[in-house]
Amino acid sequence: MKKVSILTLHMGYGGIEKSAAAIANVLCEKYEVEIVCSYKLYEKPTFPLNKKVKVKYLIDSDLPSRLQEYKNLLKKFHFIRLNKALNKEYFSKKKSKQFIKDATQGLSMYRRRIETMKQYIKNSDADILISTRDIFNNLVGNYAKDGVVKIGWEHNHHHNNSKYAFKVVQSARKLDYFVLVSKELRDYYDNRLKRYKCKCVYIPNVIDKIPRYTSKLTNKKFISVGRLSEEKGYLDLLKIINKLKNDLPDWHLDIIGDGTEKDNLRRYIKINKLDDYVTLHGFRDKDYINDRLRESSIYLMTSYTESFGIVLIEAMSYGVPCIAFDSAEGAREIIRNGYNGYLVKDRDEDEYIRKCNKLVEDTELRKKLGTRAREDVKKYSIDVVKDEWFNLLKR
Repeated sequence: MKKVSILTLHMGYGGIEKSAAAIANVLCEKYEVEIVCSYKLYEKPTFPLNKKVKVKYLIDSDLPSRLQEYKNLLKKFHFIRLNKALNKEYFSKKKSKQFIKDATQGLSMYRRRIETMKQYIKNSDADILISTRDIFNNLVGNYAKDGVVKIGWEHNHHHNNSKYAFKVVQSARKLDYFVLVSKELRDYYDNRLKRYKCKCVYIPNVIDKIPRYTSKLTNKKFISVGRLSEEKGYLDLLKIINKLKNDLPDWHLDIIGDGTEKDNLRRYIKINKLDDYVTLHGFRDKDYINDRLRESSIYLMTSYTESFGIVLIEAMSYGVPCIAFDSAEGAREIIRNGYNGYLVKDRDEDEYIRKCNKLVEDTELRKKLGTRAREDVKKYSIDVVKDEWFNLLKR
């Protein structure tokens, strides 16, 4: 039996990790499967795994997860350095020594993360390596043994950032295959990787299963699920709820997820007295999320960018209609505007609010869009998508 190793940062929250778990559970039907994590974020993987799937942690601690803190610190330092008044105050408080210490520790963590993954790849006995990040693409392309099938799996959208796109292309040029989760991304990178041996393949992300029961769409509940980071636009979502609260005093928003923006969101909720209208549930397991989706009537997404949007198809599988800004590229591939949900152009908050009101006021419209949404997501079911992965791996 051939061995497949899937390379990830961790097995905590996040769409990439959720996708890795879903595919690992499928591939273990025909392959020996191991998920290799740079570091341990939680004591055990967040997402359910088949007993056949092995999980290996290269760094058995959560210290490298603090790397984002140091990235944020660098941004803050750069801003202060350019602002003369703040610059003087910052250094008068002798914080520069602490900054240097923290930055040095962050750099050391990053180097350790790269080195441990490089050594794993060089010594791996896997027949197939699947990288889930561009930083791992480079390592797989440069250090995998001869004969190993090298696959990159890109989940992020370039969002017209030419520097990011160039970095991704450079990371994938020595791979055998590059899997993209949307047709738009497949076409984009196929055009830029033609000069290299790497072949671009479109395989969408999957939903584990289509649930048996759907939402009744009668509860006065909005819901949104995801990582609490800036690009997910949760502060914009709270601003929308703040404008809606007077017209819809009985409706409530549940936000499920964790991340760096959590404290900012809490402050906004407190300042604007939204405690009765919004609940931050924090990180929760899959069963908890599914229960909340089944109790909700409208799913709200305000992401600035989204390569695919697994949470959308999960909500739609429960027959919950979704509203999203069309800046979330992945949403454009999943939501058919006016048919199974709504896409709002140009991040127009007033139009977003009008769409919310429209669905709130018309229960039958919610049910009609929700029924269509549930039917549409069947093409993302694991039974359909797994064959595309098996066909790729046996080439």
